[in-house]
Amino acid sequence: MGFLGVLGAGELSLIITVAIVIFVIPLIALIDILRSDFEGNNKLIWVLVVLFLWIIGAVIYFIMGRNQKVNN
Repeated sequence: MGFLGVLGAGELSLIITVAIVIFVIPLIALIDILRSDFEGNNKLIWVLVVLFLWIIGAVIYFIMGRNQKVNN
């Protein structure tokens, strides 16, 4: 018998892995945004994008936002 009589070990491990990925990717994006310098209000805008759009916002940040960092 699996978890609650419904899920086996394979399904449960898949659910846990997906949940970790869903929470870790936006967290990494937020840490990168907060540690970096941006021009104007770009930092605030990227934080809001990642917070409101979560995984999609993090992916958009990694594709577009990392190029907007101020080079020191």
